Amino acid sequence: MKRTLIFTLAIALTLCLLTTTGCTSTPGIITQPQVQVTQNFQVVSINATPVQYAQVNGIRLGYREFGSGEPVLMIPGFGATMNTEWNETFIGILASKYHVYIYDPRGMGYSGNNNATPAISLYADDAGGLMTALGYDSMHVYGVSMGSTVSQQLVIDHPERVRKLVLDSNAYSIRLPETRRLLSIIEAVAVDPAQSKGVRNEALANLAWNGSWDRLSGIHKDVMLVVGTNDELTPDAVSVRMAAQINGSWLVRFKGLPHVGSHYAPVEYGENALKFLGMDESPLNT
Repeated sequence: MKRTLIFTLAIALTLCLLTTTGCTSTPGIITQPQVQVTQNFQVVSINATPVQYAQVNGIRLGYREFGSGEPVLMIPGFGATMNTEWNETFIGILASKYHVYIYDPRGMGYSGNNNATPAISLYADDAGGLMTALGYDSMHVYGVSMGSTVSQQLVIDHPERVRKLVLDSNAYSIRLPETRRLLSIIEAVAVDPAQSKGVRNEALANLAWNGSWDRLSGIHKDVMLVVGTNDELTPDAVSVRMAAQINGSWLVRFKGLPHVGSHYAPVEYGENALKFLGMDESPLNT
């Protein structure tokens, strides 16, 4: 019998200070509201942190690292880079307990590319290869939006690489009735000459992906799915179905938040991730 723990978190007290709640259809460009943080979390500056490089699968990937402890690999979303994806408060909270790595996927930001055919499995192989290059056999993984897609593929193809897994703003296919808007954006980007080759390649990889539905039930890891109830690109109903398919999964729904809610409620998202990564209990053990 599948066991899934479902939580809906209402964070109106914090969100009453936020005025931006929409999501953007422009890849990699997201306006992040200013959030006043009262907790004593580590302050990080992404742009001020030196970029380092690792050779992975015949290309050079740029990455940054923060904090210390067990490693967490952050996999960004469609069209995003290290400089655009991650809220610094969110990363700082994670880095208060963990060794956090962020990176640019192939063809994006500081990372190189080659002539390999774009595929979600290729991006997943890169993530696993980056772990090796950084000296790890496995890591906790946090994937957001397209990064969730890559993370699903990673844990399916290379389960030994993944410790705990957080899937944020999720879809098991972009060809669902609920993800029509997302599909239309990706289809447009794939043929838009104004977009960079790296972004177009990500679009092509998404369009070629056959989805993960039939293989979700084969995931035997501690998995937490996170979604905002106002997510218009990957609506929460999709994550609810995914959670029911993944044995031993947790589902956390943030009331009123849009796609990639960590941009809008970084403290709540960060603390939620810390609790999941740090807990010993698991639905797999009940």
